[in-house]
Amino acid sequence: MPKLASSKKRLRQNEKARLRNKSVRTLLRSTIKKLTSAPSKAEAEALLGPTQSVIDKTVKKGVIHANAAARYKSKITRHVAALEA
Repeated sequence: MPKLASSKKRLRQNEKARLRNKSVRTLLRSTIKKLTSAPSKAEAEALLGPTQSVIDKTVKKGVIHANAAARYKSKITRHVAALEA
C-alpha cells in the first residue's frame, strides 16, 4: 500500500478510471467481435460504420491510443473486403 498522500490519491484515481474504461473497452471488443463473426458480407458492411464510430469514440475518451484505433479500423476494413458476397 502507498504511504505518500499523492500515491494514495493516484491509487483512488486509477481505480475510478479503470472502472470507467472497462465498459468502454468491453463495448469496443464486443462490436468488433460482432462484425468479424457476421455471416454475410452485407451484414458486415452494415456493421462497419457503427463499429468504426465506436472505435473513434473510444479514442476520444482516451481508452485506446489513436494508432491502435487506426490498426483496428484497418483490420476490420480488410476483413470486410475479403469476405465473399
